[in-house]
Amino acid sequence: MKKFIYFTASWCGPCKTYGPIISQVNGTVSKVDVEENRDLAMQYNIRSVPTTILLKDGIEVWRNVGVTSLQTLQLEYDRN
Repeated sequence: MKKFIYFTASWCGPCKTYGPIISQVNGTVSKVDVEENRDLAMQYNIRSVPTTILLKDGIEVWRNVGVTSLQTLQLEYDRN
């Protein structure tokens, strides 16, 4: 099973731009607020938001820090 984990924060300007983009991905996306889920953010070594991680069968196969395009997200989801 594949899924994106999207790490965000309410105070993050780029996250406000990126949220509507990642919500259009044809696939599973879990949104994680780093302020509310500090342990999970630490587990995945999140240093900056937005950060998007693609997991396949629970293993990280792709990571992006910052805003990226819907096309890139969909390509990575389909490719992995």
